[in-house]
Amino acid sequence: MAKTKIDKIASIDEEMKQLAAQRTKLIQAHREQERKDRTKRLCARHGLLEKMLPEIITVTDEQFQAFLERAVTNSYGREILKKIIAQDSTATAPQGAGTAAQGKTAPAAKPPQTAQESGEGEDTDKGESARVSG
Repeated sequence: MAKTKIDKIASIDEEMKQLAAQRTKLIQAHREQERKDRTKRLCARHGLLEKMLPEIITVTDEQFQAFLERAVTNSYGREILKKIIAQDSTATAPQGAGTAAQGKTAPAAKPPQTAQESGEGEDTDKGESARVSG
């Protein structure tokens, strides 16, 4: 039985509604997955920080923010991050294609220890902390 033009229009309208609902559902699922991935990443990274610096557990949010600002958001911290990212991207270039498709990155290689991290030059760190806290 042949459909009339009105029936065809109604059929297409119904299909459009179904596709719009399907699109909305997919967008919501994608956003939810992004939130879950972010939460997992934040928990894993903060857990690693607490493992490396157990005393960080007792600091207030304001103290934690001040610590991060001094430790990370300076030219030295940014340079270390750039080096780690560059080192990781060159070391994992062949593997990167397989893990990128899964939305995962390969584990970063441990960067070489710098003079500041090994405790050399602590005099400048102590002086700065005394200057800030005092």
